[in-house]
Amino acid sequence: AYIPVRLGAEGFDPTWAGLIITGLSAGGLAGCILTGPLVRRVGHARAFMVLSALIALANAAVGAGVLPLLWIAARALYGFAICGLFIVAQSWLNDAVANAIRGRVMAFFYVAYVAGLGVGYATLALVDIRTADAPLIGIVFTALSILPVGMTKLAQPPAPQAASVALRRAWRVSPVGVAGMLAVGGLSMSIAGFAPIHATAKGYSQADVALLLSAMPLGTLILQIPLGWISDRTDRRYVLIAASALAMVAGLFALGFDGGALAALVVIYIVWDGASESIYSLASAHAADRAGKDDMVALSSSLLFAWSLSGFVVPGIVTALSAVFGTQAFIYVAVLIAAAFCLFVLLRVFTTRAVPVGETGSFAPMTAQAPLPVELAFAPDDEGRH
Repeated sequence: AYIPVRLGAEGFDPTWAGLIITGLSAGGLAGCILTGPLVRRVGHARAFMVLSALIALANAAVGAGVLPLLWIAARALYGFAICGLFIVAQSWLNDAVANAIRGRVMAFFYVAYVAGLGVGYATLALVDIRTADAPLIGIVFTALSILPVGMTKLAQPPAPQAASVALRRAWRVSPVGVAGMLAVGGLSMSIAGFAPIHATAKGYSQADVALLLSAMPLGTLILQIPLGWISDRTDRRYVLIAASALAMVAGLFALGFDGGALAALVVIYIVWDGASESIYSLASAHAADRAGKDDMVALSSSLLFAWSLSGFVVPGIVTALSAVFGTQAFIYVAVLIAAAFCLFVLLRVFTTRAVPVGETGSFAPMTAQAPLPVELAFAPDDEGRH
């Protein structure tokens, strides 16, 4: 949020902010690929501290001055580190927590993260945008996060095994799951990444942008639980159709009210972001329903790769389109992605049988702005290299 508002205040073209978002996405893709080998080399605790140090360095680079080229590199470094940090933290939690309470702990983890996003966005209204206050706040919280890890007496988990990525195999197991990850990777990065760029270009104030972004995570908290509850009791594909259709309609409303009253936009973006984010957890749960026990690790790795790949490619496309059609291009792209996924799932409903409700697992809330909890090496499977 800070970067597009700061660039707008300094008179830079919005294309620079789009390039920085693309750099962030590229770093995230690299983080998904390289975190597994890093953890196997140095262990969870050291990996956590290394990645935290990289986040602090990235924030320091942003605070050094308004240097867009440096900021592209800094945000790429941040994307790599924050994606890796989530993988390490979730892997550690999965190992340390008993099976009986793992679901509740992970749900709390995701809720805390989404709440933290909202609080972080809200602080944008409180800082002087022309100073380095925001990057400094980020450095402080990063340093604080290292302290409990450095002082913990908990035993570290064993080194993770190499997880292979085989997209063709994953597609055979769950086409809807893979398509859902491709869709939500693009949706999440488009909406969360380009909403502040577009709002700034439209002339909304720093406080307005902060309010809009801090409200958006509410949609994730409000919509995921009821949608997940319904999906546990029926064919999850029906709920995926509803979520993607809602995301498409909300995107159309975002176009209709573009540049209008802030209160209306806040409500629209809450629904839009919440519906889009819900696709992530619903698609993941649907894929797990269709996978055998031996498929789970490779499937999770493949889904994560699909999510991160889309999260890299789509922002690049949006940035290129924005240079030609304006910053509202992300809305059209998001609507198109949601519509295409909705039609694909509808087609699958008519051509394939549902998993019986009694054979499905339980829904777990997740956010599409954090990677799936799986360690990765991305050693290609012999069935098909990505």
